[in-house]
Amino acid sequence: MRRFLFSDPGFEAAFSAFVNERRDTPEAVDEAVRDVLSAVRAEGMDAVLRFSRQFDKVDLDAETIRVTAEDIQAGAAACPAEVRDAISFAAARIRAYHERQRPRDEHFTDAAGVELGWRWTPIEAVGVYVPGGRAAYPSTVLMNVVPAQVAGVDRIAMVTPPGKLQPAVLAAAQAAGVQEIWRVGGAQAVAALAYGAGSIRPVDKIVGPGNAFVTAAKRRVYGTVGIDSLAGPSEIVVVADGANNPEWIAADLLSQAEHDPAAQSILITDDPAFAVRVEAAVLDQLNHLSTGVDAAMSWRDHGAVIIAPLDAAPGLVNRLAPEHVEFAIESPERLADKVRHAGAIFLGRYTPEAIGDYVAGSNHVLPTSRAARYSSGLSIYDFIKRTSIVKCDEASFAILGPQTVALAEAEGLPAHARSAALRLDRG
Repeated sequence: MRRFLFSDPGFEAAFSAFVNERRDTPEAVDEAVRDVLSAVRAEGMDAVLRFSRQFDKVDLDAETIRVTAEDIQAGAAACPAEVRDAISFAAARIRAYHERQRPRDEHFTDAAGVELGWRWTPIEAVGVYVPGGRAAYPSTVLMNVVPAQVAGVDRIAMVTPPGKLQPAVLAAAQAAGVQEIWRVGGAQAVAALAYGAGSIRPVDKIVGPGNAFVTAAKRRVYGTVGIDSLAGPSEIVVVADGANNPEWIAADLLSQAEHDPAAQSILITDDPAFAVRVEAAVLDQLNHLSTGVDAAMSWRDHGAVIIAPLDAAPGLVNRLAPEHVEFAIESPERLADKVRHAGAIFLGRYTPEAIGDYVAGSNHVLPTSRAARYSSGLSIYDFIKRTSIVKCDEASFAILGPQTVALAEAEGLPAHARSAALRLDRG
C-alpha cells in the first residue's frame, strides 16, 4: 500500500506514475486464447468438449453440456429461501431502474420538408458470461440478463464454467427467466458464443465479466460479435473525512480488494489520523476474511492512501477515472457534482459500494482501467441499436440534391453525384 501527501513536492510525479500503472493481460494469455478460438472456430463442439476436459477436468458430451430445465428448477429449489428472496428483491429493483432508460423513437419533418427520425430495435441474440470457480455470482446473472430482457432481446444464452452449478446462480437464472444455459467457461465459451459450436448457436453480442482468458477472448472476437467492455480488475476510491467510522471505510475498501489480487482500493482523506485508523482497521479485518489472501495482496500491491484537502478530491478522482467512488462526507453532492469520470458514484455515509453491487438497482457492470473517461456502465443501451430514418419527396429533394452533388463532386465520387443529379434532371 502506498501513501501520498498532496502537499509533498513530489506528489505530482508520484501520483501520475500511480495513475498510469497498467494491470494488463499477460501476452502468454493472449497467445493461448488465440489458439483456443482458432480450434473452436474450426472444430466446433468437439474442441469445446476437449478444452473442458483439459482446463476444467470435466467430461461432458453434446447432451450434458446443456443445463436442462429440470436442472434449473432443482438448483433454484436448493437455494436457501432468504437468498431467493434477496434475488427476487434485487431483480425487481434492477428491472425498475432499467425500464426508466427505455428511449423513444422519434419522427419529425424539418424546415426543408425532409422527414427524419430514428427507431430503436433490440439485438436478436445475446450471450451472457457468468464466472464460476471460486465463488457464485447470482448478481452477475441479474445485472446482465435483466437489462437485456427489458430491451426485448429475443434469445439470451448463458454460459458458466462446468462443475457444480451453484444453487444461487440457478435461482437467479430462474428469476430472470433464462432458459438456455451451457456448462462451458473460459475462452472456449466465448468462442462458442461468437462462432457457434454444435447446438450452441452464435450470438450477436457477448456481455459479462470473466478472468484474463475471458477478457482476452472477448477482445479477439470483437468485430465478429459485439462486446460490452473489456473488464479489468475492480477499483474503488473512497473519499472520507474524519467523522466516519474507520471500520466502515476499511470494509468498503476491502469490498473491492477481495475480488482479485490486482484490484485497486484507494482512500482519499484530509485527516491523517483518520487515515492511520483506517489502515489499522484494514489490517485487522484482513485477518478475518475468507478472501483475505487475495485482499491482502491487492491492498499491499495496489492500495493507496492519499492525504489531500477534500476540495482536491474531485480532480484526483477524475484523473483516476475509477470504477466506483464513494463520497462518505456531509453534503456529498458538493464534491461529487464535480466528478466527470467515474463508473458509479455513491453518496453519503450510508451508501457503501456493496449496495450498488446487489440491490440499488443501478448496474454493477462498470468501466475499469480508467475506461470511465470514455464509456459507461452496462445498461439497456447495450442491448438496443438505433436506425436512422430519412424520407424526401420531390420538393425536399430539390433542396438537398444540389448540395449532395456539390459535396460528392468535391470528394471525387462521381457515382454519388450522379445518383443525385439524375433525380435533378441534371444527368
